[in-house]
Amino acid sequence: MHITRALRVAAAVVAVGAAAALAGCSSSSGSAEPGKKGDLTTVKVATIGLTSDGSLLTGMAKGFFADEGLTIETSIVANPPAGLAAAQSGQVDIAYSPSIPLLNALSQGVKMKVVAPADGYPDAATSASDPASFDDTGLFASVSSGITSVKELAGKTIAVPARKAQLEVVIADQLKKNGIDPATGVKWVVLDFTSAVAALKSGNVDAAGLVSPFTAQALSAGNPQLAAPSIGFFETGATGLWTTGDATATSKKDVVSAFQRAIAKSNEYATAHPEEAIKAGLAYTKSTLAVDQVKVPVWPATVTDQDLQRPDDKMVDLGFLKKPVDLSGVILTK
Repeated sequence: MHITRALRVAAAVVAVGAAAALAGCSSSSGSAEPGKKGDLTTVKVATIGLTSDGSLLTGMAKGFFADEGLTIETSIVANPPAGLAAAQSGQVDIAYSPSIPLLNALSQGVKMKVVAPADGYPDAATSASDPASFDDTGLFASVSSGITSVKELAGKTIAVPARKAQLEVVIADQLKKNGIDPATGVKWVVLDFTSAVAALKSGNVDAAGLVSPFTAQALSAGNPQLAAPSIGFFETGATGLWTTGDATATSKKDVVSAFQRAIAKSNEYATAHPEEAIKAGLAYTKSTLAVDQVKVPVWPATVTDQDLQRPDDKMVDLGFLKKPVDLSGVILTK
């Protein structure tokens, strides 16, 4: 989940691939005035296939976007770097991105704007009796390692799906809080989630960062959860964001504003009807999970300055950013 230093090499390849793959579904040539003369303006939206997409989907079904003169055309891209690259180039109008890959992209000079919140965490989530109940990520130890706390990970091997990306960043935060230098105090290895679960079982890694539904697989195999790293890092507020390229924000200002109004209604509806939204998200992603197996997403009403400033500051402190990102004007007001 990251146009990070992934934008330098790996994501540069991904971006090119995304551009090619999306070339056939470039931004609509429809009017920049949504609903002009009764016509609907097509808005191309890139997602990464999350349950929280249910807000967007129920909003489409309920007609919130049509009410604003928009028709939404979705596509699932491989990862946030691909979506950010497509949005920055104008091949899609809106793309989902967590704040970490967005901040990495901004630090590399990629011109992006935040349109609206997509998902996040509730107020005071970190002080809840069970923060993990809000976090769909987890740091797990191999049951065969005997490790039961983050402090015991010094010198150990931790699997993540990509280097310098979202899970490594949030796990690094946990390591530092427990006195371990994330740069030199552990060995990072790259494994996809399926392979990471298998490596926990075999003991080939000491720990792994996972996301749902792989977290449930790790727990069912008896691997202890050491931390809920994402909620520990982000704490509260919007963490997943709907973004657009600077050029689109300017050339399709009315369309972007209409999207903001419609997604606000969608998030409000999803919050009031979470089961309906979750079912829509599961169907969209073709998941085999039941509704009661999914942690209920939080769909924030707004994106605040602190929702970007907090992870920006932490990424600098952890060494993932050389200097703070200039966030002035990044969040579009309604």
